[in-house]
Amino acid sequence: MADFVGAVDQGTTSSRFMIFDHNGNEVAKHQLEHTQYLPKPGWVEHDPIEIWERTNVAIQNAMRTAGLTAADLAAIGITNQRETTVVWDPRTGRPYGNAIVWQDTRTDSIAKALERDGHGDLIRRRAGLPPATYFSGGKIKWILENVEGVRAAAEQGHALFGTTDCWVLWNLTGGPNGGIHATDVTNASRTMLMDLETLDWDDELLGIFGIPRAMLPTIYPSSHPEAFGQTRTSRPLNAPVPIAGVLGDQQAATVGQVCFTPGEAKNTYGTGNFLLLNTGTEAVRSEHGLITTVAYKFGDAPAVYALEGSIAVTGSAVQWLRDQLHTISNAAESERLAKTVDGSDGIYFVPAFSGLFAPYWRSDARGAIVGLARYHNNGHLARATLESICYQSKDVVEAMEQDSGVHLDVLKVDGGVTANDLAMQTQADILGVPVSRPVVAETTALGAAYAAGLAVGFWSSTDELREHWHESKRWEPKWTDEQRAAGYAGWKKAVDRTLDWVEVE
Repeated sequence: MADFVGAVDQGTTSSRFMIFDHNGNEVAKHQLEHTQYLPKPGWVEHDPIEIWERTNVAIQNAMRTAGLTAADLAAIGITNQRETTVVWDPRTGRPYGNAIVWQDTRTDSIAKALERDGHGDLIRRRAGLPPATYFSGGKIKWILENVEGVRAAAEQGHALFGTTDCWVLWNLTGGPNGGIHATDVTNASRTMLMDLETLDWDDELLGIFGIPRAMLPTIYPSSHPEAFGQTRTSRPLNAPVPIAGVLGDQQAATVGQVCFTPGEAKNTYGTGNFLLLNTGTEAVRSEHGLITTVAYKFGDAPAVYALEGSIAVTGSAVQWLRDQLHTISNAAESERLAKTVDGSDGIYFVPAFSGLFAPYWRSDARGAIVGLARYHNNGHLARATLESICYQSKDVVEAMEQDSGVHLDVLKVDGGVTANDLAMQTQADILGVPVSRPVVAETTALGAAYAAGLAVGFWSSTDELREHWHESKRWEPKWTDEQRAAGYAGWKKAVDRTLDWVEVE
């Protein structure tokens, strides 16, 4: 009997493969970054071929490190950067261009036109999403209208759309030679094209966007023993392994954090921040700038929904310090630099590089550093960068409490930034609630593994998965109520300074 489950984690900045045992412990992993293409202001692209190649190598190296073969894997799960859009030719497997990344803002005029033409309320009601550059529907429309030949190819059945889970799955299951064109309900719920109630593509929404239905993948539950097929390509495994789970990255982290009860929430700190609150089998409509999304659907059980607060730039603000300003040489150095000062001393950094996502949804915003005096130095900027991550999460928590009436007693956290003790202590201080990190902090890959393992009986139930969750560290708030209120008031003033910065068509 196979003793392990694998997980492809295809993220915004890297692709990796992780292997877990029956207790949910990490056995091996390999991770490779891919290139971030920034051809114009606001444009962010990835090379889908590079992503596929890096995914291949990550799988091969992790398996080699663990000394395992395909026969040792009970199943594979896939998790992914969600809204990033790939369109390719199924006859050749060649993309029609680079993938348009979820952070990309080139579709702003499309989003504004949807509102102007009166379609915004329908999209919110049917898909649970506001018209925004974030989501895939506008990106598909842009490709159809701006990449030569794609519209005609789509109408002839020679162009397929997928988020990166779909792209990786299609290649793993054969590519041009019978690859499976499918996705799961969590990724489909991020397109502005899926009806949250029927969990299927909506013809009226497709008509609004002008997208041929034949381009779209089949939608399946997040955990299913047969829907996603088996590995068929000679690389990377050279043997059939069931691909039994697919989840968008933030939903996967929700599963990895075992947030299976309504009212449980997690916050993932990655390129951006994503806070999800389980609302059960009811799709709760937000009145305060949050997204209504599918959290997961396991087999024939009803779909479970969530309220989500999506923040575009958090961990990538630290990357900006590293790559653009060269203030630090690696992400971990941000903590050391921030500790050289006692606080940000009145400066705020609002990293609205792609506008502001939840709860503001302002594509006209741009990044700003405010409150500067000559006294301030790199340490203050590093400190303000970490605080910006935490203040943006505070914005989302406030909106979530207003929408749901649920007051968080503790915030479960995961993702790369949680290794930064100063950032997590700051988060507890700004929120005024304890922050808890699990033993396995990389819960995105773990959630994909859980979904796949549940489908094939590797794990028996979600109750069994709960038994594997253990706390690694907890941060208790230290600020006074007065400090917290004053700091947040300054943050709100700083956010105001970023608005109306660019003209929107």
